[in-house]
Amino acid sequence: MRGIYAATRVIITRADDGNSTVNSSELLGALFTSSLQNAYYPRADRSFGNTLNRFSGALSSDAVSDLTHEFAPDMKRLFHRHAPKKVIELEDKLPIPPEDKP
Repeated sequence: MRGIYAATRVIITRADDGNSTVNSSELLGALFTSSLQNAYYPRADRSFGNTLNRFSGALSSDAVSDLTHEFAPDMKRLFHRHAPKKVIELEDKLPIPPEDKP
C-alpha cells in the first residue's frame, strides 16, 4: 500500500498545514516543460495531443521514480540475499559507502 501512496504524491501532496492538496507545482511545472518542448519538435509534432502525451509521460516518469526510490532498499536487500558467495566476497573488498550497503 505504501507504494501506491508514494506514487500518488505526484498528483496529491501534503500542504504546510498537514492536509492533502493538489500538487500544483508538480502539475504546472510538468505542463510548462512539456509546452516548452514544443520549440524543439517540428511543427507537425506540436499539437495539443502531443503536448499532453509528453505531459502524461513526465508525470508517469515522476511516479515511477517515486516508487523506485521507495522500494530501492527492499530490492537491494532481496538481491543481496540471493547473490552468489563470490559476488558477496568481491563486494566486501570494494570501498562501498555504508549507506549503499544492504
